[in-house]
Amino acid sequence: MKGAQILVVEDELIVGMMIKLKLAKMGYCVSCMASTGADAVAMVEKVRPELVLMDIRLKGSLDGVEAAMMIRKISNIPIVFITADSSLETRERAELACPQGFLLKPFMDEELGSLVRSVFSNSMGGASAVNANI
Repeated sequence: MKGAQILVVEDELIVGMMIKLKLAKMGYCVSCMASTGADAVAMVEKVRPELVLMDIRLKGSLDGVEAAMMIRKISNIPIVFITADSSLETRERAELACPQGFLLKPFMDEELGSLVRSVFSNSMGGASAVNANI
C-alpha cells in the first residue's frame, strides 16, 4: 500500500530517521514520528496512521509494549515491533499486545520492506502475525 501513512516510534533519533528514509525510498509516507510511548498513543489518536512501527525499549514512563496495549484500546491499527532484544521474555510480553509482526535490529532494507508489504497485504484480507529475522 504505497503512500500509506506510517508512524515510527523510536527513541534514538538517528535510528528513527534511518527508518523514515528507508521507508520513503520504498514509497511509503512516514506521517509522524514519536520518541516516547505517550507520544505514540497521542499521535495515533490525532493522525490515525495506517501502521505503527514501534521500538520496544523507549525512554519515558511507557515502553513500546505498554504503548501498544494502550493503542489497542483505541484502535485496531497494525503494530509491528522493532527491537534489538530477542529474548523469550521480551517476545512473550510483546505478544500480549497482539502485534502484526516483529523485526529484529539490525535489519536489512529488504526485511523492512517485506515486512511492511506483508502487514499491509494481511490487513487488507485478515490480519496474521508476520515475523522477520526472529
